[in-house]
Order: sequence, then C-alpha cells, then structure tokens
Amino acid sequence: MATMKLRFEADLEYQADAIDAVCGLFTGQEICRTEFTVTSAALGGQAVLGPDQVDTGLGIGNRLALGDGQLLANLNVVQARHSLAPSEELPARDFTVEMETGTGKTYVYLRTVFELNKRYGFTKFVIVVPSIAIKAGVYKTLQITRDHFRALYSGIPYDYFLYDSAKLGNVRNFATSSQIQIMVMTVGAINKKDTNNLYKDTEKTGGDKPIDLIRATNPIVIVDEPQSVDGGLKGAGRKALDGMNPLCTLRYSATHVDKHAMVYRLDAVDAYEQELVKQIEVASATIQAAHNRPYIKLLSTSGRGATITASVELDVVAAGGKVSRRAVTVRDGDDLRQTTRRDVYADISIGEIKVGRGRQTIEVLAPGDARWLAVGESIGDVDPALLHREMIRRTIREHLDKQLRLRDRGVKVLSLFFVPHVALYREYTDEGPVKGPYALIFEEEYLRLAKHPDYKGLFDDAEDLAETVEKVHNGYFSMDRSARWTDTAESNETGREAAGRAYDLIMKDKEKLLSLDTPLQFIFSHSALKEGWDNPNVFQICSLRDMSSEIQRRQTIGRGLRLCVDQNGDRLRGFDTNTLTVIATESYEDFAANLQREIEDDTGIRFGVVEAHAFAGIAVVDPAGAVTSLGYEKSIKLYGYLREEDYVTADGRIKASLREALRDDTLAVPRDFAGQRDAIAEVLKKLAGRLTVKDADERQQVKPHAQVLDSEEFQALWERIKHKTAYRVKFDNDKLIAECVAALRDAPEASVSTLRWRKATVGQDRAGIDTAEVEGAQTVRLKEAPDALPDLVTELQDRTHLTRRTIAQILTGSGRLSDFRLNPQEFISVAADAINRCKRLVLVDGIKYERLGADEYYHQTLFRTEELRGYVKGLIPATKAVYEQLVLDSGIERRSAAELETVSAVKVYAKLPGWFKVPTPLGPYNPDWAVLILNDEGERVYFVVETKGSMDVLDLRTTERGKIGSAKAHFDELAATTSTPPAASYRQAKTLGDIWP
Repeated sequence: MATMKLRFEADLEYQADAIDAVCGLFTGQEICRTEFTVTSAALGGQAVLGPDQVDTGLGIGNRLALGDGQLLANLNVVQARHSLAPSEELPARDFTVEMETGTGKTYVYLRTVFELNKRYGFTKFVIVVPSIAIKAGVYKTLQITRDHFRALYSGIPYDYFLYDSAKLGNVRNFATSSQIQIMVMTVGAINKKDTNNLYKDTEKTGGDKPIDLIRATNPIVIVDEPQSVDGGLKGAGRKALDGMNPLCTLRYSATHVDKHAMVYRLDAVDAYEQELVKQIEVASATIQAAHNRPYIKLLSTSGRGATITASVELDVVAAGGKVSRRAVTVRDGDDLRQTTRRDVYADISIGEIKVGRGRQTIEVLAPGDARWLAVGESIGDVDPALLHREMIRRTIREHLDKQLRLRDRGVKVLSLFFVPHVALYREYTDEGPVKGPYALIFEEEYLRLAKHPDYKGLFDDAEDLAETVEKVHNGYFSMDRSARWTDTAESNETGREAAGRAYDLIMKDKEKLLSLDTPLQFIFSHSALKEGWDNPNVFQICSLRDMSSEIQRRQTIGRGLRLCVDQNGDRLRGFDTNTLTVIATESYEDFAANLQREIEDDTGIRFGVVEAHAFAGIAVVDPAGAVTSLGYEKSIKLYGYLREEDYVTADGRIKASLREALRDDTLAVPRDFAGQRDAIAEVLKKLAGRLTVKDADERQQVKPHAQVLDSEEFQALWERIKHKTAYRVKFDNDKLIAECVAALRDAPEASVSTLRWRKATVGQDRAGIDTAEVEGAQTVRLKEAPDALPDLVTELQDRTHLTRRTIAQILTGSGRLSDFRLNPQEFISVAADAINRCKRLVLVDGIKYERLGADEYYHQTLFRTEELRGYVKGLIPATKAVYEQLVLDSGIERRSAAELETVSAVKVYAKLPGWFKVPTPLGPYNPDWAVLILNDEGERVYFVVETKGSMDVLDLRTTERGKIGSAKAHFDELAATTSTPPAASYRQAKTLGDIWP
C-alpha cells in the first residue's frame, strides 16, 4: 500500500479568521525590505563565504513602515471584530493568538508566514519552540505541507531548516537570501549566552556572531507554546526572544500565561461548539466502599507566613455516618483519628510538612514507623495493579468497539497509555530487555478480549494471536545512548538528546502509524507525548498516572483532540465519528469540573460571566450595506442594560433570570439592538453554558424505529430526498463585476498619515509647572507618496484568483483608484476583501446541481446498518421518528423535536444522520430534518428543514450561508426531477412552526 499523505484544507473559515487577524495588524504597510551589509570584523568588513572565498554581501531583512500608533489602531480594529478586550497601549510588539489544541495551530502560523509575505513582503521568520518534540512536529508539518503551500501561493520559493549549532552556515544563508526563510529552533538553543554557540564568533558565518545576523534581519518571531518558552516575563527565554530584535513577536498557544495583545481567540468552548475537535467522554474508574485501611494521599502543601499546611485526601465520616473520600487541610501534629472520626486512623498523625517548588512532601507518623509522601503519593489505597488492570481492559474494549464501527470507513484506531515510569512497561536486566508488568497485563487482557464473540470478526485473519498481540503495542520513551528507554526529562543537554532519539521515531513515522497496514495500535508513553505529538487518530487515552496532582488534564486529552483521518488522509467530521474516550480514576463530574477549572486558569475564560466587550464583534449592516462590527461603545452600552435589568451581577456573573430568559426565548433588548437580538442571545447562551464532558457509561446504541422506518409515509418521504447529485459552478461574470464594483465603491476610505497640532500654555509657580490646552488644535494630512507603487492588478489577482481583465474592470468601475495612491497596501486589502466577499456569494448563486444515475442514492437500509449512539442525558424519546430516540444537544434541536412530536399534522420525520450529506463547493453539508406533513386539505407536503437560532443571514457564518444556499439548489434539482409529485422542498426556519401549512 502506498504511504498515506495527509491532506490539508485551505478553506476552513476559523483558520482564515486567525490568519487575517494577524495580517490585519499591518494594514497600510507597504511592501518593503531593508538591506544590510554582512561583514566580518576580523577581515575589515568583508564577509567570509567559504574557506577560500572572500566577498562583500548584502543581507535582506524585514522593515516596518508603520508606527506603533497605527499598529495599535489596527490592533483595536481586529480586537473589536473578534469581541476581544481592547488594548489601550502597545508597550511591545507582542501579539497573542489563542487556538485550542487540535485545531491546526501549526498550520495556521505557517500559512500566516506566506500571507505576510504575499501582502507585505516580509521574508524572515524565526519559529521558537520549547522542546525537541514540538521542533520535530513543526519540521514534519513543514515537510508535508510543502506541496500544499506551493499550490496555494503560486509556487513561491522558500527555505526552512532546523537551527543546528554545528551547521551555522544556515544562519548566514537565512540573512542573505531574498526568499522566504523559516528557521525553527528550541528555546534551549538561545537562552544561555555563555554556552550557546548562537552568541559566539564563528567562521561558519563569516566571522559574525549568528545572533547578529539574525538581529539584522528584524525577523518576525513566532513562538509556539510561549508559556513554556518565556520562563516568565523576565525569564531567560523571554530575554533571548527580545534579543533577536524582532519586527514583532507572534505567540500561539491554547494555554497562554501572559496574554499580551490578543488578536484572535478560538477557545475550548468555541472549538467544541463548532465540532473542530473530538467530543470528550470519560470512563470513570472510581473505587467504592474501600475504606478498610487508613488511606492518606498528599494533594499539596502551602506556606503562608508562619503557617504551614497540607491538603490531604482522607476517608472521613460525613453527615449521616457515611464514609467518603475528600480533601482535608492538616497541620503538623494533627491527629488523623480526630480529623476523620474513624478508629481505623488510631495513633496516626501528621509530622513535618515541607513546602516549596519540587520539595512538597509530608511526614506521616504511626507507631514504630514514619513515611514521607510526595505530592500525588498515597498509602492505604487499593492495590494500584488491580485498578490499572481494569483500566487497561476497559481501554482495549473501547478500542475494539471503535475499531468495529470505523474499520469500513478506513479509519485506523489508536490508543495511548500514560505510565509514571518506564519500568512499568519495559525492564532492563543483565540478560536484556523484558516486558514490564503493564506490558504483560496488556497482552493478557488483549488475548482474552480477542477471543470474545463480540470481536471475533476483527481477528478472522489472525493466524497466531500470540504473534498479533506482540505487534499491536509498543512504547515511545526517551532513549539513552545504549538505546534503552529512560524517564529522563529534557532539563539538560543529555536529557534533550535522549528525548530527540525517541521523537525522531514517533514524528517521522506519523503517516505510517495511521496506515491500516501497520499493526501498531496501542502506545505506552511517559513525558514523550507531553507536547508536540499530534497524531489525529487517537480515540482512547488511559492515564495510569495520577492526574490530580498537577495541571495536566488539558495536556493529556490534547494528545487526542484532533479530528481523525481516513486512509486517503482526508479529515472526517462529526461527533458520531470523533469521540475521545478518557479512562480516568475520577468521576466524570469531577473530571469535567477539574478540566473546566484548568481551562479557566490557563486561558482566562470565565464560565458564566459576561464581560463588557463580549458583544463588540457582532455583525451589523451599515446604511451603505457594508457588514461591520457592533463595536466597543455599543457593547458597553448593552452590558450596562444587562446590569440595569438585573440579568448579571456587578462582576458580570450571569443570574438565574437571564438563564430563564434564554431558555424560554424571552430575552428583551433595547430598541437600538433589535436587529441583533438573536446574535446577542447566542453570545449569552455560550457564556451561560458549561464545558460538556460526557459519561462513557451513559453511551448507548439508538435503535431504529421499525414501525416508522418501514411505513409507507416514510418511504414516500425518503424517495424524494435520497438521491445524490453532482454540481458545477458557472459564474455570471457581468454580475460578479457589477457587484464587486458596488462593494468596492462603498468600501471604507483608505486612511492616510496625519499630523496633529495641539497648543497649550505653560505656567510656573512654587507649586510646580502646569499646562492648559488652548484653542488651535489642528490635524494635517501628510500627503507623502510611497517610494514605489506595487503592481495593483497582480496583487489582486494573487488574492482573488480572478483574471487581470476582470480586476481591471472592477477597479476602473469603482472610481476608487485615487485611494490606491494614498495608501496602496490598505487599498489592496480592502479591495481584495470586497471582491472575495462578492465572489463567494456569486459562487453559490451560480451553482447548478444535476441528479446522478438511478443507482446513486442513500439506501434506507443505512438507518439499520450505520450505528447511531448517544448519551442518556441527550436522548429524547420519539414516536414519529425513524429512531426510537433522538440524539440532541442544543436547545434549538430540542424545541424542534418537541414541535414535531406534538403537532398532529406531522406524520413522520427524521433527524438526518451524519452520513446524509449534500456536496457543496464549501464542503459537505448535513441538513437537520426531513418531515412529512398533512395540510388542511389532507394532502401530503414534504420538507427538508434547516433550523437556526437566527433568521438573519448576516448572523450566520459565511461558509454556513454558502452551504445553505447550495443545499437549496440541490433539493430544487431533486424537486424538478421527481417522478411522483409533490416534491420535497427545502426551507430554513427559526422554528418548525414557520413551515406548518
């Protein structure tokens, strides 16, 4: 089988938003570069190109033509568009992009490199990462995206390389090349001036210090996981970044510590709601009624002033005499029998407590014995081996269940086990390596389940199960020089080398691991997967190490959040396919609560809290018909209204009255905001919600409703919507030009440089100097011409992919060419945005569907053969639907289901499953409902319905609007070709009541 090639999607709207947000910072920037002389002080100003070559060379760097004032203004525009808190100042050119793990952060910042070059001519980029794992991941992404980016950016040449202190000649080429240059390095290579070769003179760079060459280029520095790179605001990593003399610093992470100036945010809630990551469910392994021994577990220690305490988990007698396990604060000398009110703790007390990073320990005293516990360690618990065996068994079952469901779709299922020590998986003896206890447990349980009748079909081709089990699991750990796995961390050079040997293996074989031809399916690891490893087909994560002792739930689940791919490398979407099962030693309620707490701590999200800027990004239409944002002033006004109406507390916390109004759809807004009422409600619903984590034990299969499925009514409905189509797009070029001309004519004016004069009197007395502004303030436009005007038509051709002739017609027809001379780059950006917006609408207007042959349709048997699963709390009993229960999450869907069940005119209906898709130029589209209704005359009326919380087309995402328009064209084609009228019609409705006859 040929090696899988991962495919990248170029039209994901949220990624385009993130890229445009960064590019928007430089609106008004001319395409310009700076040249500098690469010299060698040792050779009187000559650059050494090689051992025997001496020449003088010029380096090429980035140059910023905008002042910090314009950058701040641009930043505020971008922030308002995305409802982010406005920055009031710009002390450093540090900008933050927050993207949830699994949403394509690396792809986004790499594509941003090409967009910044295309729009502004920037060529020098340095990517700084915290670890070898992430460095290997970034390099791998650069390799597998090469053809993708060349196709998107007209084959533009570019170089990328990993910084290597032994190959410093690459740094000189980085400085002197006129092509796009991308250098990837770890913070460990730059944060120690006394040891890093970056700061030393070397003949490999012509006698210059490599850092001086980098500084001269004014690179755009991209920081991946800055919270691990900086070392704090004054840390060595942060100083090293500033020492590169960056034009600006772009920081990308899901867990920023220092927010700097936020330009884009796609948080955990956004990613989940848009189904950009896997749904999370938790299979909880919690021990019940195991309180027969004195159980003590250290959670943390704390020292405030002279008071030193520890938080420990104990089995305590609760109200009603029931014993429960909970956290208790203790001090030196506490008698645990008194603390717990249980005799089993007789004569056990707390001894010395130590605090401080890396030193948190507690002494537990018993007659004739003293034990020290570190954070996360316990005594008196059940045998961990028994618990972990059950967790390993559950993981294998979950894995095999998903394998049964997904194998026909070409999806390779992977599972991860996280263990605290290598020795639990692999031991090294004088005779050589042997399997550790967890490896033996895994093989025993895998062989046991392989013989289970439920999974027989998965092993029909296995000639020798013992040989099969040997091949399905392996470990990825750091390796020492003897190729032995080790627990070594990346805290020193030896540790980083050991980690590098493991990461080379795991990163370079990413596609191979995804292939069904590769038997490996279960991976055991330790710290090697902490960051950077991003295989998309991880469906199970079993943590055999404690997760309550450190903030690591987000890191742990982050290894499995990416949407899966099939054997063609195509990404599959939908929670019906993408569910990550976490096998953990805490209840799913506790897991969700702790995960939510981590997200709040990591990202600053305040669940259940409205902030004054929350509505700034809501779309509105100005009198000229252009789409703009609500803006900060109106957002603050709206926030004040919520306070006045007692919907939120003084600190913005959502009150029960607002939750009720949202639930009952009775939210009232001021008259000025009536047009945005539904969009405002959607923002508030998101803020009022909670992070959703499912309970794996509540997952169950939903059975088809045979009586409805086999009914004549449903068969008649299905006959009208089941057929497949293909589409082609035909542009009405005259219409496109006319709409683009109108859009560009009404677009905002280009800004120009200004000079503001102000006059003040200066007074002086014994109290000091005082000033008072007087009349005479004046603003003067500076009509400075750019050094050279860019090729306007070529620039717009690259950005819009229209012909030069069409672009020329649009430009001349708009009457706006004078703006181009005032601010060329800003005009190019405005014109490209206007043209692309019109092009997307014309694309949908010009789409034409054709029904495929008689054999091309969705078979009704799929309702029986394609498994549908849901969670108990999200299942709604149904009598008229094709399934016995409906799998619903949103309030809109629940209201719609209630209408369908209670309205007597509805005879049968279906919540259309994920496999029912309509092809569109913007990606596949899955409608909501198919409904059969009897009208007042007793005639049948057939509908396919899309229910949306808002009927305002501007409240919907551009891509979603395009898909809905395409779907209408698809069903219009089916209606025109149906042989048994009446045909099914497609409707978009806020409530299903809108379609009743």
